[in-house]
Amino acid sequence: MSKKCELTGKIPMYGHNVSHANNKTHRRFLPNLKKVKFTSELLKRSLKLRVSVAGVRSVDKKGSFDEFLKTVKNKNLSARLKKLKKSILIKSPFKKTSTAKSV
Repeated sequence: MSKKCELTGKIPMYGHNVSHANNKTHRRFLPNLKKVKFTSELLKRSLKLRVSVAGVRSVDKKGSFDEFLKTVKNKNLSARLKKLKKSILIKSPFKKTSTAKSV
């Protein structure tokens, strides 16, 4: 299984361990991934995702999993979440924002 966050697209970074004698050895900085169960109120179903803790905090900040998926960019999402986002956008109620200027 790949070490990639399904919500944010975080992947491992590469760098060095540096000793006191300034010897450098290669290492990987892995994202903090957890398996989390999210529920969608619009689709009335839940799904288990492999998500970084930063992704979980982002979902909490938006308020719900559906609201997060509506606002996130598609390039960061996994393939199955892109399909889920499309179905959520279809089922979501249309919100019209007025942009009329008062003179």
